[in-house]
Amino acid sequence: MEVTTDDSEALPGIMANASRYGAIIEACMDGVYDSSKNYALLGKMGIKPIIKPRRNARVDRGHPERRSSAIMFKTIGEKAWGRAKGYGRRWSAEAAFSTFKRLYREYSKSMENIAKELSAKAYIYNMLINL
Repeated sequence: MEVTTDDSEALPGIMANASRYGAIIEACMDGVYDSSKNYALLGKMGIKPIIKPRRNARVDRGHPERRSSAIMFKTIGEKAWGRAKGYGRRWSAEAAFSTFKRLYREYSKSMENIAKELSAKAYIYNMLINL
């Protein structure tokens, strides 16, 4: 039986692991991470959340920074909100991961081996782009 966790529920572990490698100042994320819980977590960690609000995001309750972002999104629109928040920078990371996935497919089945395989591939990829 495979255990799955949605992206939003996995955020605490993702951020804890990522912060071991250096300070994180901002986090650009898509709408799947749009929750008061995630805004609160990032706030506690001193990380500025740049999370695309869902179209049906409520503006009358929840984390104050989330409410503010949702109000701005609904008031000025998605494109203007994205420019104001710097959300477009997210696409640089998305493009890098997409390229990485296309070049280096996953073959391992267990999580332990997948982690080892991805570490080795990331090391090789970094060596190649820094030649």
